[in-house]
Amino acid sequence: MTTGSVPGAPRRLEGLRILVADDDDDVREAIQIALESEGAAVKAVGDGHSALHELKSSTWSAVVLDMMLPAFSGLALAEELGSSDASPPIVMITANQGQRHREYALGHGVKIYLQKPVALARLVEALAQVAR
Repeated sequence: MTTGSVPGAPRRLEGLRILVADDDDDVREAIQIALESEGAAVKAVGDGHSALHELKSSTWSAVVLDMMLPAFSGLALAEELGSSDASPPIVMITANQGQRHREYALGHGVKIYLQKPVALARLVEALAQVAR
């Protein structure tokens, strides 16, 4: 579960506020630990409605969205967020292998689309890239 950090090295996500939405408790917890170890302030939620509430009530540097969230999918959230210029950048993570889903997500505001299982170091790198 290492993110590739070197002790004493600058933390790549220092000062960023990142919302993580994934319905798998273990995945959500691992992502939260990895992002916090890189200096991010993280709020982790397990469903789409909670993510939407957080997105409307706070300002975020970036969002990690699972594509298949219960209650309100990550794709639906991306559609809603992608229509606003003030939306935080989205990194979507999914086990879905479909090229159509990837193209659809990238066409609706998703900046980076990653396949699960995603290496935590790759996710940190993606967030550092989109949030700066």
